Amino acid sequence: MITIVSGVPRSGTSLMMQMLAAGGLAPLADGQRAADASNPRGYFEWEKAKSLPREPYCIVEAEGKVVKIISSLLLSLPNTFAYKVIFMEWPLGEVVASQSALIQKLGKQGPALAPEAMERTLEAHLKQVKASLRLHPEMSVCWIGYHDTLQDPPRVCNTIQQFLSIPLNVTAMTAQVDLSLYRQRQPGRTLPAQGSLAD
Repeated sequence: MITIVSGVPRSGTSLMMQMLAAGGLAPLADGQRAADASNPRGYFEWEKAKSLPREPYCIVEAEGKVVKIISSLLLSLPNTFAYKVIFMEWPLGEVVASQSALIQKLGKQGPALAPEAMERTLEAHLKQVKASLRLHPEMSVCWIGYHDTLQDPPRVCNTIQQFLSIPLNVTAMTAQVDLSLYRQRQPGRTLPAQGSLAD
């Protein structure tokens, strides 16, 4: 069994990795990408994941652990393993804004597409990924909303624990949720009530 955290970039995958690590799962991460202002608690990335299209069986290193694999690489995984996939979902307008903010902080060139076009591209990508996942019985998927995680982390953590069928430290997982790191809100969206974060 291999546990995967997936989603498009900047969709809350790092937060979920932090939560699962705090809950007791060993993360497969190499630390090559250091924490920064965009992800002050770290990215929890495994550089070798980028080689999955060429070396799919390198995923054996993740057996018994949790690893972050972005959505575009999910279907490069070999079907000889059983996977539990926690797929993070975040409103695409906020995802695009977060990606743009990260690119600016890194001092890199942004995408040529306008934000609305980027949203449409990501939406089409996610539809394709979801359709393809239905054809892969070796992958069990739990869809987790980023906003749901902020608004009711204990409920989300319990859902994940039931999905993975392993004991997790739900209290420690819940403590990883930091509302101050939710910085790319769409207009009109307010923060959840602080009382909803009680253990």
